Amino acid sequence: MNSSVRQGSTANFIQCSSSERMRELRRKLASYVSGPLMSHLLYAIICLLHKSMRIRYIGSEILPSFALRREGFIGVSWHARILMLPFIYPGARVNILISTHRDGEIIANIIKRFGFGLVRGSSSKGGLAALREMVALLKKGDDLGITPDGPKGPKGVVKGGVAQLAKVSGKAVIPIAYSASRVVRSTSWDRMLLPLPFSRLVYIAGEPLYYCDGEELEDFRLRIEHALHDVTAKADGFFTNS
Repeated sequence: MNSSVRQGSTANFIQCSSSERMRELRRKLASYVSGPLMSHLLYAIICLLHKSMRIRYIGSEILPSFALRREGFIGVSWHARILMLPFIYPGARVNILISTHRDGEIIANIIKRFGFGLVRGSSSKGGLAALREMVALLKKGDDLGITPDGPKGPKGVVKGGVAQLAKVSGKAVIPIAYSASRVVRSTSWDRMLLPLPFSRLVYIAGEPLYYCDGEELEDFRLRIEHALHDVTAKADGFFTNS
Protein backbone atom coordinates (compact mmCIF):
# COMPACT_ATOMS: atom_id res chain seq x y z
CA MET A 1 0.00 0.00 0.00
CA ASN A 2 1.53 3.36 -1.01
CA SER A 3 1.68 6.38 1.30
CA SER A 4 -1.18 8.30 -0.40
CA VAL A 5 -3.59 5.39 0.13
CA ARG A 6 -2.52 5.06 3.79
CA GLN A 7 -2.99 8.79 4.33
CA GLY A 8 -6.44 8.66 2.73
CA SER A 9 -7.49 5.74 4.91
CA THR A 10 -6.22 7.50 8.03
CA ALA A 11 -8.08 10.71 7.12
CA ASN A 12 -11.32 8.79 6.54
CA PHE A 13 -10.94 7.01 9.88
CA ILE A 14 -10.36 10.29 11.71
CA GLN A 15 -13.34 11.88 9.95
CA CYS A 16 -15.63 8.97 10.82
CA SER A 17 -14.43 8.94 14.43
CA SER A 18 -15.00 12.68 14.68
CA SER A 19 -18.56 12.35 13.27
CA GLU A 20 -19.35 9.54 15.71
CA ARG A 21 -18.06 11.61 18.63
CA MET A 22 -20.20 14.57 17.55
CA ARG A 23 -23.30 12.37 17.26
CA GLU A 24 -22.63 10.91 20.69
CA LEU A 25 -22.13 14.41 22.11
CA ARG A 26 -25.44 15.55 20.62
CA ARG A 27 -27.20 12.50 22.07
CA LYS A 28 -25.78 13.18 25.53
CA LEU A 29 -26.67 16.86 25.32
CA ALA A 30 -30.23 16.09 24.22
CA SER A 31 -30.54 13.54 27.03
CA TYR A 32 -29.36 16.13 29.55
CA VAL A 33 -31.64 18.89 28.25
CA SER A 34 -34.67 16.58 28.24
CA GLY A 35 -33.87 15.21 31.70
CA PRO A 36 -35.89 15.96 34.85
CA LEU A 37 -33.54 18.58 36.28
CA MET A 38 -33.43 20.68 33.11
CA SER A 39 -37.18 20.35 32.48
CA HIS A 40 -37.84 21.62 36.04
CA LEU A 41 -35.55 24.57 35.38
CA LEU A 42 -37.13 25.42 32.01
CA TYR A 43 -40.61 25.10 33.50
CA ALA A 44 -39.67 27.54 36.29
CA ILE A 45 -38.20 30.02 33.79
CA ILE A 46 -41.33 29.91 31.61
CA CYS A 47 -43.58 30.46 34.65
CA LEU A 48 -41.48 33.40 35.89
CA LEU A 49 -41.51 34.92 32.41
CA HIS A 50 -45.30 34.66 32.28
CA LYS A 51 -45.71 36.22 35.73
CA SER A 52 -43.60 39.21 34.68
CA MET A 53 -45.92 40.16 31.80
CA ARG A 54 -49.11 42.23 31.57
CA ILE A 55 -51.71 40.08 29.82
CA ARG A 56 -54.76 40.78 27.64
CA TYR A 57 -57.24 38.21 26.32
CA ILE A 58 -59.30 38.56 23.13
CA GLY A 59 -62.02 35.96 22.62
CA SER A 60 -61.61 35.09 26.28
CA GLU A 61 -65.07 33.52 26.53
CA ILE A 62 -64.50 30.89 23.82
CA LEU A 63 -62.22 28.36 25.53
CA PRO A 64 -63.93 28.53 28.96
CA SER A 65 -67.35 27.92 27.39
CA PHE A 66 -66.10 24.71 25.77
CA ALA A 67 -64.33 23.63 28.96
CA LEU A 68 -67.49 24.26 31.00
CA ARG A 69 -69.58 22.06 28.71
CA ARG A 70 -66.88 19.33 28.64
CA GLU A 71 -67.60 18.68 24.97
CA GLY A 72 -63.96 18.51 23.90
CA PHE A 73 -62.22 20.78 21.40
CA ILE A 74 -59.05 20.81 19.28
CA GLY A 75 -56.90 23.84 20.05
CA VAL A 76 -54.39 24.64 17.30
CA SER A 77 -51.48 27.06 17.28
CA TRP A 78 -48.33 27.40 15.20
CA HIS A 79 -45.24 25.63 16.50
CA ALA A 80 -43.50 29.00 16.82
CA ARG A 81 -46.07 30.06 19.46
CA ILE A 82 -46.01 27.16 21.91
CA LEU A 83 -43.98 28.71 24.73
CA MET A 84 -46.80 30.65 26.45
CA LEU A 85 -49.73 28.45 25.39
CA PRO A 86 -50.10 26.37 28.58
CA PHE A 87 -51.30 29.40 30.53
CA ILE A 88 -54.38 30.03 28.38
CA TYR A 89 -55.97 26.63 28.97
CA PRO A 90 -59.01 26.92 31.33
CA GLY A 91 -60.24 23.33 31.44
CA ALA A 92 -59.68 20.25 33.56
CA ARG A 93 -57.98 17.92 31.09
CA VAL A 94 -56.00 18.64 27.93
CA ASN A 95 -53.73 16.31 26.00
CA ILE A 96 -50.94 17.67 23.83
CA LEU A 97 -49.77 15.94 20.64
CA ILE A 98 -45.97 15.66 20.83
CA SER A 99 -43.72 13.98 18.28
CA THR A 100 -41.66 10.93 19.15
CA HIS A 101 -38.56 12.74 17.87
CA ARG A 102 -35.75 13.43 20.36
CA ASP A 103 -36.61 17.15 20.35
CA GLY A 104 -40.19 16.24 21.27
CA GLU A 105 -38.94 14.65 24.48
CA ILE A 106 -37.77 18.03 25.74
CA ILE A 107 -41.19 19.60 25.14
CA ALA A 108 -42.98 16.55 26.55
CA ASN A 109 -41.17 16.73 29.88
CA ILE A 110 -41.98 20.43 30.25
CA ILE A 111 -45.62 19.88 29.28
CA LYS A 112 -45.95 17.23 31.99
CA ARG A 113 -44.93 19.85 34.60
CA PHE A 114 -48.11 21.73 33.74
CA GLY A 115 -50.16 18.62 34.50
CA PHE A 116 -51.17 18.06 30.88
CA GLY A 117 -51.53 14.67 29.22
CA LEU A 118 -49.49 13.57 26.22
CA VAL A 119 -50.27 11.88 22.92
CA ARG A 120 -47.12 10.74 21.14
CA GLY A 121 -46.97 10.63 17.36
CA SER A 122 -46.64 12.72 14.21
CA SER A 123 -47.54 12.66 10.53
CA SER A 124 -44.45 10.57 9.80
CA LYS A 125 -44.35 8.24 12.81
CA GLY A 126 -47.15 6.76 14.91
CA GLY A 127 -49.73 8.95 13.19
CA LEU A 128 -52.57 6.42 12.84
CA ALA A 129 -52.32 5.22 16.44
CA ALA A 130 -52.19 8.83 17.65
CA LEU A 131 -55.29 9.68 15.57
CA ARG A 132 -57.27 6.83 17.13
CA GLU A 133 -56.16 7.84 20.63
CA MET A 134 -57.12 11.48 20.05
CA VAL A 135 -60.58 10.59 18.70
CA ALA A 136 -61.20 8.49 21.82
CA LEU A 137 -60.02 11.32 24.11
CA LEU A 138 -62.25 13.87 22.40
CA LYS A 139 -65.29 11.62 22.58
CA LYS A 140 -64.93 11.30 26.34
CA GLY A 141 -64.77 15.09 26.72
CA ASP A 142 -61.03 15.71 26.91
CA ASP A 143 -59.48 18.60 24.98
CA LEU A 144 -56.50 18.47 22.62
CA GLY A 145 -53.65 20.82 21.79
CA ILE A 146 -51.88 20.49 18.43
CA THR A 147 -49.24 22.46 16.56
CA PRO A 148 -50.33 21.57 13.02
CA ASP A 149 -47.09 22.65 11.31
CA GLY A 150 -44.92 20.65 13.70
CA PRO A 151 -42.71 18.92 14.45
CA LYS A 152 -40.45 20.01 11.56
CA GLY A 153 -42.56 22.14 9.22
CA PRO A 154 -43.15 23.45 6.66
CA LYS A 155 -43.62 26.56 8.77
CA GLY A 156 -47.15 27.96 8.72
CA VAL A 157 -48.70 25.04 6.83
CA VAL A 158 -51.48 23.02 8.48
CA LYS A 159 -51.06 19.29 7.93
CA GLY A 160 -54.10 17.29 6.92
CA GLY A 161 -54.29 15.27 10.14
CA VAL A 162 -56.02 18.08 12.06
CA ALA A 163 -58.81 18.33 9.48
CA GLN A 164 -59.17 14.54 9.47
CA LEU A 165 -59.34 14.46 13.28
CA ALA A 166 -62.05 17.13 13.38
CA LYS A 167 -64.05 15.37 10.66
CA VAL A 168 -63.95 11.96 12.34
CA SER A 169 -64.60 13.27 15.86
CA GLY A 170 -67.12 15.98 14.96
CA LYS A 171 -65.36 18.35 17.36
CA ALA A 172 -64.47 22.01 16.91
CA VAL A 173 -61.06 23.32 15.89
CA ILE A 174 -60.19 26.54 17.73
CA PRO A 175 -57.30 28.64 16.35
CA ILE A 176 -55.18 30.23 19.09
CA ALA A 177 -52.29 32.68 18.94
CA TYR A 178 -50.35 35.02 21.14
CA SER A 179 -47.86 37.81 20.65
CA ALA A 180 -45.96 40.28 22.81
CA SER A 181 -44.88 43.89 22.71
CA ARG A 182 -41.20 42.94 22.85
CA VAL A 183 -39.94 39.69 21.38
CA VAL A 184 -36.94 37.95 19.90
CA ARG A 185 -36.92 35.10 17.40
CA SER A 186 -34.96 31.88 17.66
CA THR A 187 -32.89 30.52 14.77
CA SER A 188 -34.88 27.26 14.65
CA TRP A 189 -36.87 26.18 11.57
CA ASP A 190 -40.06 27.77 12.96
CA ARG A 191 -38.38 31.02 14.12
CA MET A 192 -39.94 30.53 17.55
CA LEU A 193 -41.31 33.71 19.10
CA LEU A 194 -39.80 34.39 22.53
CA PRO A 195 -41.45 37.17 24.57
CA LEU A 196 -39.10 39.29 26.65
CA PRO A 197 -39.61 39.72 30.41
CA PHE A 198 -41.97 42.52 31.53
CA SER A 199 -43.45 42.91 28.06
CA ARG A 200 -47.18 43.00 27.29
CA LEU A 201 -48.75 39.75 26.11
CA VAL A 202 -51.97 39.19 24.18
CA TYR A 203 -53.80 35.91 23.65
CA ILE A 204 -56.36 35.58 20.86
CA ALA A 205 -58.80 32.68 20.44
CA GLY A 206 -60.62 32.59 17.10
CA GLU A 207 -64.09 31.35 16.27
CA PRO A 208 -64.56 27.56 16.41
CA LEU A 209 -64.37 25.76 13.07
CA TYR A 210 -66.39 22.63 12.27
CA TYR A 211 -66.23 20.24 9.37
CA CYS A 212 -69.24 20.70 7.07
CA ASP A 213 -70.94 17.63 5.60
CA GLY A 214 -69.80 17.06 2.03
CA GLU A 215 -66.88 19.49 2.34
CA GLU A 216 -63.65 18.48 0.67
CA LEU A 217 -61.05 17.71 3.34
CA GLU A 218 -58.53 19.96 1.60
CA ASP A 219 -61.00 22.86 1.69
CA PHE A 220 -61.47 22.31 5.43
CA ARG A 221 -57.70 22.13 5.95
CA LEU A 222 -57.32 25.45 4.15
CA ARG A 223 -60.07 27.02 6.29
CA ILE A 224 -58.15 26.00 9.40
CA GLU A 225 -54.88 27.28 7.96
CA HIS A 226 -56.36 30.65 6.97
CA ALA A 227 -58.05 31.07 10.37
CA LEU A 228 -54.80 30.32 12.19
CA HIS A 229 -52.89 32.81 10.05
CA ASP A 230 -55.64 35.34 10.72
CA VAL A 231 -55.54 35.13 14.54
CA THR A 232 -51.73 35.16 14.45
CA ALA A 233 -51.72 38.32 12.32
CA LYS A 234 -54.23 39.92 14.70
CA ALA A 235 -52.06 39.06 17.69
CA ASP A 236 -48.96 40.53 16.03
CA GLY A 237 -50.91 43.57 14.89
CA PHE A 238 -52.30 44.23 18.37
CA PHE A 239 -49.08 45.96 19.41
CA THR A 240 -48.12 47.55 16.10
CA ASN A 241 -51.56 49.17 15.83
CA SER A 242 -51.85 50.27 19.46
